[in-house]
This record gives sequence, C-alpha cells and structure tokens, in this order.
Amino acid sequence: MDMFNDVLTFASTLAVIILALVQMVKTAINIPKNLVPVLGMVIGLLIGAAAYPFTELDLVARLWAGSLGGLSATGLFELAFNPKNGTTRENR
Repeated sequence: MDMFNDVLTFASTLAVIILALVQMVKTAINIPKNLVPVLGMVIGLLIGAAAYPFTELDLVARLWAGSLGGLSATGLFELAFNPKNGTTRENR
C-alpha cells in the first residue's frame, strides 16, 4: 500500500512539470485538441522514465506515475482555464 502512495505523490509532483511542458509544446507546434491528452501522457511517460535519480521507485511505478501525471495535468488545465457554463448538453 505504501508504493501506491509513493506513485500518487510522484504523479502529483510530475503533473505540474508536465503541465508546463505540454503548454510549451502546444504553443510551439499546432496540434489537434483531441491529441493533447495523448501528448500529456507521452511527456509524462518520458519524464517518469527519466526521473530515476530523484526517486526510489522502480521503472514500472515511475511509468505509472508519469502517465497518471500526464493525464491529470491535461485535466487540471482544462478545469482551470476552460470552465464550462453548466453541465447540460446545450451549454457545450
């Protein structure tokens, strides 16, 4: 159970870094909006794999944390900067 807490903590830390990198890539390259979550997950996987000096997690746990961080970074940006006016279909 302790490993799950470590993965979630690491994913939360990575989400902030991934959010900044995804926004940087989005401004540099014009990519379709439906590919932004995939971009976040790929960046998260790369950063999670490269973060071996900063954590004691094994590779699989770092990859899980990176993918969770990438997907949550995309959701965090959408929640903070693209608020919707209600939840009905007419407002979408």
